Amino acid sequence: MDKALARIKEQDQALAAVAKKVKVLTALSWPAEVEDRFLEGVERGQPALPEVALAPPDLSGVRDGLTRIAGDLDQGHPLGAFLWRTARSHLRAAEMLASVGKPRFTELSKEIYGRPSDLIHEGAPSHMEAAESLLALTDGFDSPEPAELLDAETVAQRLQEQIGQHFPADDPLPVELHDNLSGKATAGSTRVRIRRGACFSEAGVGQLLHHEALVHSATKRNGRSQPLLSSMGLSSPRTTCAQEGLATLAELVTHTIDLARLRRIALRVRAVQAALDGADFIQVYGIFREAGQGGSESFHSARRVFRGGDVRGAVAFTKDVIYLKGLATVHTFLRKAIAQGRHSLPRILFAGRMTLGDALALEPLFEAGVLEMPRVLPAWVREEECLAAVLAWGVYSNSIRLERVELEDIDDEA
Repeated sequence: MDKALARIKEQDQALAAVAKKVKVLTALSWPAEVEDRFLEGVERGQPALPEVALAPPDLSGVRDGLTRIAGDLDQGHPLGAFLWRTARSHLRAAEMLASVGKPRFTELSKEIYGRPSDLIHEGAPSHMEAAESLLALTDGFDSPEPAELLDAETVAQRLQEQIGQHFPADDPLPVELHDNLSGKATAGSTRVRIRRGACFSEAGVGQLLHHEALVHSATKRNGRSQPLLSSMGLSSPRTTCAQEGLATLAELVTHTIDLARLRRIALRVRAVQAALDGADFIQVYGIFREAGQGGSESFHSARRVFRGGDVRGAVAFTKDVIYLKGLATVHTFLRKAIAQGRHSLPRILFAGRMTLGDALALEPLFEAGVLEMPRVLPAWVREEECLAAVLAWGVYSNSIRLERVELEDIDDEA
C-alpha cells in the first residue's frame, strides 16, 4: 500500500470512529408510551397533541472532530473526496440534531433530504406531483385488508429463516424485536429490528427481506468490511436517497411491493407537505386515517413526520419525501449503466453506502481492485440480463399513453 492510500486508511478509521456517534433516527425516537396516550385520547373522542420533549444530543465534540478531519482530507483524491463528503454530511446532520424542535431543524432537514416541492430531477415532476399522481392512479383499485395479519413474532421467525439463505452461516444476521422504532422495522450491519406489536401482511415479510436485509443490511455490512474504506459502512445522510431508491426498487423487481405499500410511500410526501404548511400532529394523523390506515399505523406514520419537529406544525422532518426520488433516479441510473455496458455499476452500489455519484467516481478503483466488490449481493443484481429486461420493459410500457387507449380497442386476435 502506497503512502497516499495508507494515509487515507488512517483518516477513514478516524472518521468512522467519530461519525458513527451521529445517530439521527435514534436521537429522534419517541418514548413508546406516547402512542398509548394518544390513541386513548382518540378512542375517547378527545385527541390531544402528543407531549414529546427531545433533548438535543451533545455532539459538540463530534462536530469539532468532523470539522478537523474534513479539513485534513485531500479532496483531489477520489477516496479523500468521498471521505470529505461523508464527513460534511455527518456534520450537517449533527447541526440538525442540535436544533430539534426549532425552525432551524426543518431548514437543515430540507437541505439534507429535500422538500416536497423539489424536482425529482431536471425536467421531472416534483416529489409532491409524483406522489399525487401515484395516489390518483391507484385510487380506483380495490385494496381490501389482508385476510390475516401476521404479528411481529411470527414475522421475525419467518424473516430469520429467509435471511439465513442469503447471509453466511459463520456471519449471520439476527432478527430482533424492539419496543420503540419509528418505523415497523430497521436494519443495520449486525441485526434487523422489528417493532414489537406491529402487524404485517404476507407481502410484508418479503418487503423486509428485500428492502431491509438485502439492501440496508447488506450494503452496510459490505461497506464496513472494505479493508481500505470502512466508512462506506456508515449510514451517511447523503446516501439516504440512493439507499431508499435501491431498497424500493428491490421490492418492485422481486414483486414483493403491494398497493398499500406504494400508496403509503406517496402519502408520506403529502403528509410532510401538510406539516410544513402548518398542519399539526392530529391533522396529519387524520391524513393517514382517511386513507385507510389503522389507528396505530397512522400514529407511527405521523410520528415519522414530526420526529425532531414540533407537533403543532410547521417544524417537521422531511426524510420521507426521498423515497420516490430515490426510486426514480436509481431505476434510471441502472438502466443507463446497463445500456452503456458499464456492468460493474449495479454491483458497486451494493459494495457500501454511497450516492450514485460516488459509484461513478469510485468505479475505476473498484475495477482496479483498490476497493472490493460486495460480498453479500441479492440475486436480482447478479442476474443482470433479467434486471435489464425488467427495466427495459418498464420504460417501454410507460411510453403507452393510457388516456389514448380504450379497453374495447385492444384486440389480441391476429
